[in-house]
Amino acid sequence: MIISGGIFDLEQYEEEILKLEQRTLEEGFYSDREGSEKVFREITKKKYWINGIKKAIELKEDIDAFFEMLQDEPEDSQKDIIIELNENFEAFLKLVDDMELKGMLSNPEDTKNIIFTIHSGSGGTEAQDWANMILRMYTRYFDNNGFKYSEIELLPGDKVGVKTVTLEVKGEYAYGFLKSEIGVHRLIRISPFDSAHKRHTSFASVYVMPEVDDIEVVIDPKDLRIDTYRASGAGGQHINKTDSAVRITHLPTGVVAQSQSQRSQIFNKEAAMKMLKARLYQQKIDEEKAKLAEIEGNKKEISWGSQIRTYTFHPYSLVKDHRTSVETGNTQAVMDGDIQKFIKSYLLKFGSFG
Repeated sequence: MIISGGIFDLEQYEEEILKLEQRTLEEGFYSDREGSEKVFREITKKKYWINGIKKAIELKEDIDAFFEMLQDEPEDSQKDIIIELNENFEAFLKLVDDMELKGMLSNPEDTKNIIFTIHSGSGGTEAQDWANMILRMYTRYFDNNGFKYSEIELLPGDKVGVKTVTLEVKGEYAYGFLKSEIGVHRLIRISPFDSAHKRHTSFASVYVMPEVDDIEVVIDPKDLRIDTYRASGAGGQHINKTDSAVRITHLPTGVVAQSQSQRSQIFNKEAAMKMLKARLYQQKIDEEKAKLAEIEGNKKEISWGSQIRTYTFHPYSLVKDHRTSVETGNTQAVMDGDIQKFIKSYLLKFGSFG
């Protein structure tokens, strides 16, 4: 691993951080909100790489030390050393893999938190159950990767599962990783709801949008229509007896965002506005991608409706990504949140364009 004077120069990065931190002490620094936030993002990014490289060096030194200990210890005393060696080696591989993935993410929106939405497809109970299974898969992934998430909106299924769910997800490079999941996810299985035990195909769509601030998306209040209505849950049960739910429509584009998860109309309005800005920002990103694809002659689908992955539970076990051809027979691990292989293969194939 080349550290100083090569591919990655720790001293240079540390000097650059010091210079950036000095800028934060300058008079009037915070009066330029956009500029100051850009500086802080750059500091955070550089510190990530410095800390990651230092941790990788530390793990490599520990691994070398364990190998030396194995040579000096008798065979019957090597078991505990081998266990620690394996743990350090796995941690080293995971760290390097994480840094490799983040190194592919160069778009400014890649570092952002996200608004994450799942919609069940047509098919009633089957599709709503599948949407709930997808929700569990992603929340497991969030938990495994240290992402924090909270519910913005949830529309339960008629009998089981969910019709629609929207989460706010916070974490380093959340959009960069999860943008690979935008599209339709197909399930093939023997239905637990079919007494005839026939095979069924169900669909659920995933949409991911980067969170944005007021500077990146400027909305004229005159372009908004804000409606309030009574929030309701499963079976028509009212969450409360006031018109706390909020729906905001951006009139020039027709983009709609709504929230009913909070009892307060004020909080629901804030959540809906956050979703609206994210959707408008994502729309801008999609338009830029479409133009780039046309220029480069690359007709890769970027719409939310493109089918990206099939999860087959019967007559065999297989999860296959149709964009990269990466597949695995361990469907249980995937449903428990092990989707990093699909994310990595997507980034390797499409890079920042994805």
